[in-house]
Amino acid sequence: MIPLVQTPRISIPKLGLGTWKLAGAEGQAAVESALALGYRHLDTADRYGNEEAVGAAMAASGVARDEIFLTSKVWYDNLAPEAIRRSLQGSLRKLCTPYLDLFLVHWPAPDMDLSAVVRTMQAVRDEGLVRRWGVSNFPLGLMRRLEEAGAEPACLQVEYHALLSQQRLLDWCRPRGIALTAYSPLGQGALAEQAVLQEIGRKHGATPLQVALAWLLQQEGVVVIPKAARKQSQQANLDAVALAAKLDTQDVAAIDAMPKDWRRVNPDFGPDWNA
Repeated sequence: MIPLVQTPRISIPKLGLGTWKLAGAEGQAAVESALALGYRHLDTADRYGNEEAVGAAMAASGVARDEIFLTSKVWYDNLAPEAIRRSLQGSLRKLCTPYLDLFLVHWPAPDMDLSAVVRTMQAVRDEGLVRRWGVSNFPLGLMRRLEEAGAEPACLQVEYHALLSQQRLLDWCRPRGIALTAYSPLGQGALAEQAVLQEIGRKHGATPLQVALAWLLQQEGVVVIPKAARKQSQQANLDAVALAAKLDTQDVAAIDAMPKDWRRVNPDFGPDWNA
């Protein structure tokens, strides 16, 4: 059973399936596989170009819509109010669903009218098109600006893994009831080569990637959405849920002591992460 992050703002499964690069028939098969294994949290985006495949997989799975937590996102060049609405309607159409459980601003735009973005996100929530809204790739300075604008986002999605600290954002999100979703939680697979994670994995009969996921899963308010196309990888990630309860203070301290400045996702249009 996958536990939930539950706050006054959101209730969301702690483990989900990231779907970046899972498109077409292969993407649909991967999502169907995950749902059959017991995943109930799917993360997609307009920019991924795979919402049709995700929607088809949901329809074919036999899992009731209200049992699935579904996230999608609006790209940074669509943040004018009407553009947000067009993007959302397109996502709903492609996903064959009347609503999203979570709708995120995918990346901030330097010239965005943040107050207008907030008003639009709150309006589509009030209209029932989305249950909750949030942001992705917002540094602390932008989170502060959101609060100053009177916004109450339910979730912040950022790159977060054993080699990249997000402590400043966690310290901001936790007291406000904002879930922090970790994308690229396995460092895009590169964490498998880390000796600290390998050693802890041997101790618990687990892989280093399972250890990396478990370290995140045992943290308060943190959600993880590893991408996995193969059934075996999806199951291995599911098994990390039980491993999270087995990590001891020594294990956690060893992972905490690893370097924490290795960012994998840093596009030219990205924000100033230290802002």
